[in-house]
Amino acid sequence: MKVSDILRVKGNTLFTVTPDEPLASAVNVMADKDIGSLVVMEHGDLVGMLTFREVIVALVANGGQVGGTLVRKAMDDHPVTCTLETDLDEIRRIMLERHARYMPVMDKRMLMGVISFYDVAKAVVDSQNFENKMLKAYIRDWPAEDESSSS
Repeated sequence: MKVSDILRVKGNTLFTVTPDEPLASAVNVMADKDIGSLVVMEHGDLVGMLTFREVIVALVANGGQVGGTLVRKAMDDHPVTCTLETDLDEIRRIMLERHARYMPVMDKRMLMGVISFYDVAKAVVDSQNFENKMLKAYIRDWPAEDESSSS
């Protein structure tokens, strides 16, 4: 299974923010849309990711307030990315190694979507459930040994 398979099931709704927007506005979008990340775009290019992790770090640094902090100050400006052709096993490895809960999917310089750790876990479970159904159907339909031919 590849990243393109996950995006096909997930859909292509993307939420973005610019680096010069107030962090408070970005947090409001995240809360309103019930999402854990925003892709930070500037002049059509991916320049960062803002996740709840970066928001919490900014809150702690500012004494529990976002104040006038800009997204640029809080965002991860070197997010790990993948392509549509990246294999699911590779995504799992990268996400675990980098503690990345969200990963932008790029096609050269074009943002194609974002996959989350949840999306990856769901794809793995769905794939395992499908394999289990196929195995059970195979076993159920396995021809019984013909007892009459043994006499």
